[in-house]
Amino acid sequence: MRWLAVLLGLALAWLAFTMSPLWSLYDLAQAVRRHDTAYIETHVNFRTLRLSLVRQITAAMRTASESDPDIEPRDRQRLGDAAYGLALALSETMITPDTVIDLLANGWPDKLDLERPAGKRPEGLAIRSFGRLLPYYTALEMRGFRAVVIPIPPDAPRGQRTRIRLRLRGLGWRLVDIEMADMLRDQIAAKLGRALARAKIGASADEER
Repeated sequence: MRWLAVLLGLALAWLAFTMSPLWSLYDLAQAVRRHDTAYIETHVNFRTLRLSLVRQITAAMRTASESDPDIEPRDRQRLGDAAYGLALALSETMITPDTVIDLLANGWPDKLDLERPAGKRPEGLAIRSFGRLLPYYTALEMRGFRAVVIPIPPDAPRGQRTRIRLRLRGLGWRLVDIEMADMLRDQIAAKLGRALARAKIGASADEER
């Protein structure tokens, strides 16, 4: 009976621990609903978010360039370097308290000049009550003891979900990464690709003159 009580206690402790990110998630959802930039500034690691955005966009653009038969292999490296520079510049303007709230509110950064795909419904981190936390709990993925990945919204198709990563810091969980939905990442990569194409055309015209 003693060992059974110990095992039961450990199981309950683990259950409580796995549920602890939900309280931070609920507070984050309320901050998004109130547009509380002060809360976002203190509970989000903007440095890791910017690095993640650069990595996601450059990877998407690299994949697009590798599948384009019109791009010479020797040009792909130059395009990759240019894409990294553009993504780095974009991350400085895109990852701010306002744009993080904008992105989490409905899954799309409305403040940026990006065309929302037809039929894309505004779904985001909308948790009006504690009862709405259950779908998030069943969908969350523990990454060791100090990190958890949560899809938003939890019941949407994978390509339409924003995935956030929370990391344990002290006694609370902090937002450290946002993995954009596939359609949003591809839209940003396409926009930067068009900017690179225009720059290349402009450079070619200058060389001819």
